[in-house]
Amino acid sequence: MNFTEPKIEEYAVKMSTPPSVICAALEQQTRQVESLSEMLIGKLEASFLATLIHSLQAKRILELGTFTGYSALAMAEHLPENGEIHTIDINKKNYTDFFWKQSRHVNKIHFHQGEALNVIKNLDGPFDLIFIDADKENYANYFNELESKLAPHGLIVVDNVLWSGRVLLPDEDLSKANDTSSLAIKRFNELLLQRQDLHKTLLPIRDGILLISRKANS
Repeated sequence: MNFTEPKIEEYAVKMSTPPSVICAALEQQTRQVESLSEMLIGKLEASFLATLIHSLQAKRILELGTFTGYSALAMAEHLPENGEIHTIDINKKNYTDFFWKQSRHVNKIHFHQGEALNVIKNLDGPFDLIFIDADKENYANYFNELESKLAPHGLIVVDNVLWSGRVLLPDEDLSKANDTSSLAIKRFNELLLQRQDLHKTLLPIRDGILLISRKANS
């Protein structure tokens, strides 16, 4: 769900630095062939992530949830030449490599296939930016595993934390509907709220983005 009026978002996209032509082609391919193409982060969120990368002067990124590879490529484009992004998913689309290999940034991308919780254990930190956009039921588990792998100045970005506004519904309604994803996101958001050692900002960009960093004095 998009919480911004479409014409406002169109203007915001127009006024923002866009991803590359290759990213645009991969976006078009995704929208043509994937029934869940709305899972794409889109141009505005890609530009936002790029701004974070530049602001952090990030060199190492970890992404949970590759999907078609659009977000990994969009972020890789803004890493320095010696930068790297590790992206995890249980599978990779058969056309992803075709688009990645057209980019001069392809060597920055390292794909890991498997269950994220298992793969994470074998990846060494620290990471300057961690982007969580995988199965919602495991958000809290992912955060618990990844917190120690975040660089001191780093940032964790969690996508879809508004979940089409369903986080506003009472727990009992979600339980009756067996809506485990919404319940998991609500509990994750509430868990992070209790962490006084962390700075959190939830932005209503697209389906909600939560930014998490360590407080300077913690």
